[in-house]
Amino acid sequence: MDSDASLSESLDPPIVSIDDLSAKHRKERKELQAQAQKLKHGVPKGDKKKKKEVTEQIAQLEADLAARQNEELSAFKQKDESNYCENGEPNESVSVNEDLNLQEEPRTTQENSGRKSKAQKRREKKQGAEREREDRIKAQEIENRQGPRHLEMAKIKTMLKHRDLLLYEIPADGNCLYSAVSHQLSARDLQHSTQELRQQTSDYMREHRDDFLPFLTHPDTGDALTEEEFEQYCDKTASTPVWGGQVELRALSEILHLPIEVLQAEIDPMVVGDANQDKPLTLVYHRHIYRLGEHYNSVVPAIQPEAGEEVENSPT
Repeated sequence: MDSDASLSESLDPPIVSIDDLSAKHRKERKELQAQAQKLKHGVPKGDKKKKKEVTEQIAQLEADLAARQNEELSAFKQKDESNYCENGEPNESVSVNEDLNLQEEPRTTQENSGRKSKAQKRREKKQGAEREREDRIKAQEIENRQGPRHLEMAKIKTMLKHRDLLLYEIPADGNCLYSAVSHQLSARDLQHSTQELRQQTSDYMREHRDDFLPFLTHPDTGDALTEEEFEQYCDKTASTPVWGGQVELRALSEILHLPIEVLQAEIDPMVVGDANQDKPLTLVYHRHIYRLGEHYNSVVPAIQPEAGEEVENSPT
């Protein structure tokens, strides 16, 4: 230290106890913190080289102070051994907590010098991950608003609005075609469960093999189904939640003696069966609503409730 610091040290009270030494060390650490702040404030803004040099200088000053204080503490302990009582108990002026604080505070000073603790690094990493997640969500929302699913749904809802209809969502469980037809039938007090419609479709296709076999192909090869493959296809139709399409729509229309109208976003409505036979059942066909593939929904009338009333169904 300089001459002023030496003079200051000569004026300090003598060290006669561990408490005196602790007070001296705390004072020195505070003085070093003030000196470190002064050095940091003296770094020109944007001067990374100077900032690095000052950081290294502060770290060295902290290390030197910590080493010197530890030496003083060790020397004082050795000297203080002579003050032990005859029964071997230490002098009561020795404070274990002060001892621990003397060893811990220099580390705290180092952390305050600009070094990040592990806990702080973990917090910053977590905050960074949260920001990245929020950015991905925002990007996905923008994509959804401009994507085919959103555009298709907007067109379908506009089409239904012109017909005074609302979309009625059907679960996407592989039974959507049969469940949508079942829902349409229930609106006419005709009760046909999803499983009943599946079994009836399978039986009807078997009975009218020549009307359906030419329109079925193998999903992997694109080749026409063999007789054996056709039987397997009918078995799956009856007993598994395999997806149904236009072939099954035709079979259902024949079984129920009702036309089935299918609304789509991109093309005009398609009617399967005799349109003059009766008022058709109405389904909505989606190409993009789910990642796994196509989907059928049903519809309900757009009920306009009077004041104070609420709509009982829950369509979208």
